[in-house]
Amino acid sequence: MVSTDAFIAANRFGLGPLPLELSVIEKNPRAWLKRQISTESKTPLRLQNLPSVAEIMRTYIRNRQQGNRGQGNQGSGNRSSGMNFRQQQKQFYTDTLYARTLTMVETSRPFAEHMVSFWSNHFTVSNAGRKIIGPIAVAYETNAIRPHIFGNFEDMLNAVAHHPTMLLYLQNHISMGANSAMALKPRGNSRGRARARGLNENLAREIMELHTLGVNGGYTQNDVTEFAKVITGWSMGGRGGGPEDANGFRFKRWMHEPGPKTVLGQVFEGGGESEGINALKMLAHHPSTAKFIATKLVRHFVSDTPPASAIAKIEKVFSQSQGDLAKVSEALIDLEEAWQEPLSKTKRPYELVISTYRALGIKPPNKKQFLKALGELHHTPFKAASPAGWSDKAEDWLTPETLMRRIEWTRALAAKLPRSVKPEELFADTIGAVASPQTKLWVSRAPSAEEAIAL
Repeated sequence: MVSTDAFIAANRFGLGPLPLELSVIEKNPRAWLKRQISTESKTPLRLQNLPSVAEIMRTYIRNRQQGNRGQGNQGSGNRSSGMNFRQQQKQFYTDTLYARTLTMVETSRPFAEHMVSFWSNHFTVSNAGRKIIGPIAVAYETNAIRPHIFGNFEDMLNAVAHHPTMLLYLQNHISMGANSAMALKPRGNSRGRARARGLNENLAREIMELHTLGVNGGYTQNDVTEFAKVITGWSMGGRGGGPEDANGFRFKRWMHEPGPKTVLGQVFEGGGESEGINALKMLAHHPSTAKFIATKLVRHFVSDTPPASAIAKIEKVFSQSQGDLAKVSEALIDLEEAWQEPLSKTKRPYELVISTYRALGIKPPNKKQFLKALGELHHTPFKAASPAGWSDKAEDWLTPETLMRRIEWTRALAAKLPRSVKPEELFADTIGAVASPQTKLWVSRAPSAEEAIAL
C-alpha cells in the first residue's frame, strides 16, 4: 500500500496517477513534483501546429464579410456556406479541446498541467454567450498561459491582457477614449467608428478585481475608469495602426485616450501602449495582488477554507520573488498544511474525468460524446458563466443533482470497460491509501465488477 503523501502528490497537486505511477511517486513525493517545475516552455505535441488566433480571426472576419455581402440573397448557396463555416468552427473547438484533454490525460508532468488549468481558470475566457471564443480558447491558453506557468506573473499578466482572445471576450478591442482621434473625427469620416461605442471598462475591472488586486484590494471605481482609459487602443487586427504581433494584437493609437490618467495614485501619460504595460507592472507587484494570488492558490490546492498561515507563506514568497511562479510553486509544495488532510479538496467534474481516464490508462473514445458528457456534468472548459471562472469550493459542485450526474457518468464508463480491468487493482492504484474501512467494505461487497469500479 502506498503512502498518503504519494496520494496527495498525485491527486492534489497532479491530475491523478497513471497506472503503477504511485509506486514511482512513493519514493519521494515532493521531489517528484518539483522535478516538473521548469522555466523551459515547450508546447505539448498534441497542441503544436495549431493555427494562430490571428489566422483564425482572419478566417472568421472574411466569412463574416462574405455573409454580410450575401444578405438579401436567399440562395441556398449562401446559407449552406454560412452553415459550413459555423460547423467548421464548432468542430475546431471540439478538436482543440479534445487535444488539450488528451494532453492532460497522457502527461508525465501532471503538476505542470494542473498549473495550466489553474491559471487558465484564473484568467478565464468563455465561450458562453460569445461563440467566437470557443475556437480560439485553446490557442489563447497555449500562447498566453502555458509559457508562463513557472515564469513571472507580470509576464503572464501582460500576455493575457495583450491577447486578442481576452480583448474580444471583455470587449476591449472596441474601447475608445472620449478624446481620442477617432472619437473627435467627424462621424461620416470615421471608418469603423460605429462599432466603437466609447470607453469599455470590462477588461480594466476584471484585471483589478479578478486577476490582480482582488475585490477588496484597495482600488476605487475611479481607478477602474482611469485604468480603462490607459488601455484604450489595445485591440486587434484591422486596417492601419501599429504592427500586428504573432497573436493578432494591435495597438490602435487613434482609439487611445490622450492625457494623464491616475491609477492607484500613480500617473500614466504620453506613452501610448507603454502606459498599459507600466500599469500592469504596478498591479502585478502590488501587495494586494500577492495576497489575492496566495489566497487563490491555497484555496485551490489545500482547502476550501484556506489556512491563514499557508496564505502568509505563499504571499511572502510571491512578494519577495517579485512574482516568480517557479518559487511560488515550490513554496506551495513545501506547505505542511497541504500534506495533513488527504481529502480536504473535492475534484471538480473535469478533474474527475481526467483523473479517471488516467487511472484506467485509456483515452476518451469519442470526441462528441466526451464533450456531451462534460456538458452534462456542467463543467466544459472555456464555458464558465462569468469572468470569475469556475468555483473552487466543494459546495458549488456537490449538490444532489451533480452527485447523481457523477454517479451516472462513472457507471456508464465502467460498463464499457474490458473485463481485464480488476476492481481490486484499480482500488489499490487510486484511493486505497486513503479509503475508509467503510468504503473498502462497500467496494468488496459490490454486486459486480462494474459496480465496484464505479464506486
